Amino acid sequence: MDPVLYDVEDGIATITFNRPDKLNSLLPESFDLLAQYSSEAQRDDDVQAIIVTGAGERAFSVGGDLATVIPRATAGENIVVRDPAKRFFSDVFKPVVAAVHGACIAGGLEIMLGTDLRIVSETATFGLAEVRVGVVPAGGSHVRLPRQIPWAIAMQMLLTGEPIDARRAYEVGLVNEVVPAADVLARARKLATSIAQCGPVAVRTAKEIAVRAMALEPAFALEHALGERVFRTDDAREGPLAFTEKRPPNFTGR
Repeated sequence: MDPVLYDVEDGIATITFNRPDKLNSLLPESFDLLAQYSSEAQRDDDVQAIIVTGAGERAFSVGGDLATVIPRATAGENIVVRDPAKRFFSDVFKPVVAAVHGACIAGGLEIMLGTDLRIVSETATFGLAEVRVGVVPAGGSHVRLPRQIPWAIAMQMLLTGEPIDARRAYEVGLVNEVVPAADVLARARKLATSIAQCGPVAVRTAKEIAVRAMALEPAFALEHALGERVFRTDDAREGPLAFTEKRPPNFTGR
């Protein structure tokens, strides 16, 4: 079973994380496929908008599969994003709509932060729990989250690892709409269709100006450099191990 699916219909590309039995956790190849499909949609003149979603209703994605991603990350591999100055959808100037069911956690939330519009279910939850296992969300969260919601809320999420629910996410401006679970994908598609009916050059240019004007590349490079410092620590190896062994971590600060 392919961990990520790609489909184009009526000018709308849909990228679907496809491990519902694993809460759509992402394997190393999932990140490669996400990058591949994002580039493909960007290059395809028939695609006017992109939807990104997760299979099933339990999760959009809970981020990287701890058993495969974290060991390689702590060994120094750049698995999540290959270019230190780029993050999810950095070079995609076609509008990206997130359709979110259930858990949108860790790398899942980092992917959502790279989208432009977000339609979420009433049961959706959002969180960055990395600090609880001794690592950091180095897929763009430190840069994007404080620019998208108020500072104090962003810092609470980054520093405590505590999640917020769909209603709170809407209140602080993290998402556009909260709808019943059965309506999420249909509403996202309606929004994408509305965008696709606009002038394609104008839409792409509007997004490109907005994205480029934020000049995020130096901030992403800084996050990468400092994040690597964390991933090289003993705590970064101990935290995920303790999580998989279902025991409290023994952090040493080293």
